[in-house]
Amino acid sequence: MARRRRERSPSDIRLKQPDRSGPTEGTLLQLAQERGLFEQAKKQQAANRKASGVAVKPSDADDDDGDDEAGLPPTAERILDTLLWTVSLAMLHFTLDVLVQNQYSIDRVQFPKVFARAGQALMVFALLFYPLHPHKSNPTILPGLPSRFQPLLRQTIFFATSVVAGCYLIYATNTFGYMALDLPWAVLSLAVAGTFLWLRGYDIK
Repeated sequence: MARRRRERSPSDIRLKQPDRSGPTEGTLLQLAQERGLFEQAKKQQAANRKASGVAVKPSDADDDDGDDEAGLPPTAERILDTLLWTVSLAMLHFTLDVLVQNQYSIDRVQFPKVFARAGQALMVFALLFYPLHPHKSNPTILPGLPSRFQPLLRQTIFFATSVVAGCYLIYATNTFGYMALDLPWAVLSLAVAGTFLWLRGYDIK
């Protein structure tokens, strides 16, 4: 017959302070340093990079910065950056389109048209973002233009785009019934937003 284990009450457990004294023997870090394991790992990593065709700096074997992986080429980094932003904006466009269709559409949400509009938005975002977003791989927008005028050209394009988008927004709000907003109220809302900007001391940069 199995004996039942007697449970110890909390009062039977003796309280004791932990041992705060330092280690009496060498730590794993000290043992690794004594055996030169870190140097061996650096040499092995440099050999692996050399075998894979990645350029190795002479100071990689003696510098801790050699542990960093080689970065992507600037062109690939620019493409990935463009995909990150454009896909995110296209997903936001898709979500807002579905919400608007669900709220204001008489019929059910027509997902084929929603996907088509999201694809169009993705291409437009990519065409705008890739050439206009400053990147170290290609900071020049217009070849032949001096570099000091490149930021001014970029801001001019942004300004023209924002003016066109704002004018179309005013046109849409006064033409389409589901976004009907009288022009005086639209101007008043813009004035309120500008007043809030001025009162809070914010800057437009």
